[in-house]
Amino acid sequence: MRQVPMEPLIVTLLTISLHGAAAVTHSMKYIHTGSTGVPNFPEFVVVGLVDEVQMYYYDSNTRRAEPKQDWMNNVTEDYPQFWEGEAEKCMGYQQEFKVGIEDAKQRFNQTGDVHIYQMMDGCEWDDETEEVKGYFQYGYDGEDFISFDLETETWVAPKPQAVITKHNWDNNKALIARRKHYLTQRCPDYLKNFVNYGRSVLLRTGRIT
Repeated sequence: MRQVPMEPLIVTLLTISLHGAAAVTHSMKYIHTGSTGVPNFPEFVVVGLVDEVQMYYYDSNTRRAEPKQDWMNNVTEDYPQFWEGEAEKCMGYQQEFKVGIEDAKQRFNQTGDVHIYQMMDGCEWDDETEEVKGYFQYGYDGEDFISFDLETETWVAPKPQAVITKHNWDNNKALIARRKHYLTQRCPDYLKNFVNYGRSVLLRTGRIT
């Protein structure tokens, strides 16, 4: 399975530039970042991108999911409760990430200090062949921790500290079914709609960064 590199630093989440020209393959990804010990920064942040253009933002200080592009306001035409639902979902993730960081600190025998726990999920869609690829990846302190292999419907643990999680998640068939449904159905559906909303921007060549 092709691995999508995890973002190692929080700063990169907030300095995403617009770039590139229209491509046949479109992408959507969400980067969830939980942190401890980082001064003047929310303990949980979610950034969403379509074709590498930031279009979504949530943080634990405001507890609001907000559009970062004017065209993303159109989402409520198809999903009237989209932003309220996203805020509620992010608050749920926020609690999961608190637990995740504490679990990871125990696995790696760590205490205190600065720690970063991330999840990146998303999909790619070829608008000519209709081929869809998707991924879920987790990282801890800038390194890969565990990822979902959509082809085999199993979790891959590159570090021994993640093996327990792999076994637990491999045995959680409901979780696997939800992940598969999201990557093969919901994510591509959202992506196609988002590309349509932002077509004049996303498909425009020579965008200014």
